[in-house]
Amino acid sequence: MSRIQARFEALKASGTKALIPYVTAGDPEPSVTVPLMHKMVEAGANIIELGVPFSDPMAEGPVIQKAMERALSHDVTLTEVLGMVKTFRQQDNDTPVLLMGYLNPIEVMGYGVFAKSAAEAGVDGVLIVDMPPEEAEALLAETNANGLDVVFLVSPTTTDERIQAISRAGGGFVYYVSLKGVTGAGNLDTNEVAQKVTNIKRFSKLPVGVGFGIKDAESASQISAVADAIVVGSALVKKIQENVGEGDKIEKAICGLLAEMREAMDNVKA
Repeated sequence: MSRIQARFEALKASGTKALIPYVTAGDPEPSVTVPLMHKMVEAGANIIELGVPFSDPMAEGPVIQKAMERALSHDVTLTEVLGMVKTFRQQDNDTPVLLMGYLNPIEVMGYGVFAKSAAEAGVDGVLIVDMPPEEAEALLAETNANGLDVVFLVSPTTTDERIQAISRAGGGFVYYVSLKGVTGAGNLDTNEVAQKVTNIKRFSKLPVGVGFGIKDAESASQISAVADAIVVGSALVKKIQENVGEGDKIEKAICGLLAEMREAMDNVKA
């Protein structure tokens, strides 16, 4: 059983929903990332989604694009990101870590080398935005052999047939992109999200996490009422952007927002 699966089962048993924060590795500078990961866990994060810097992040809005530019200005590579996870594991062997990124750096490293290196570093899963399940056979062979979950995306326009295919190929959880657009865009329609999550669960036994558009405690509580997890990214990365050069303020701002979300989500259970 993967760490991601074990975490979701433990949360389900306790009647709690997963809070999954996203930050870009190396933003605003490499020394900030690992301490911030630990602080986010203390603030209530259940799984950490760690972005791998890439020059052409097609799914991202301007906030995360700028985060990747800041990280790339420090020459943060996929190898360095794996090193950050390995360092994180020296103190935390329980919190699942999901890498989120794009195919090119993994192609350059090679599927086999990447999967083996990621597993050895303590990575639990990977979400590759531009890798559809139809083209993932070679990658899945390597990730499966190394015990890594591959998380695939479902959008508002995904057909039932494709949801079934994604559920068969993927692991960890299904990531529902709740908006038609890039990260940080638009406003959530909770009723529409609830309907889509219900439909996804008709075809998948995997937990369903919802991301894109979750910005505050209110939206986190609303979505956690209908999904197994909420993913928050741009709202956190914006806190980094507002406090570049001030690590303590970054931690305080991000962890303050996460704590508010955690409390709001737990109140839904009550």
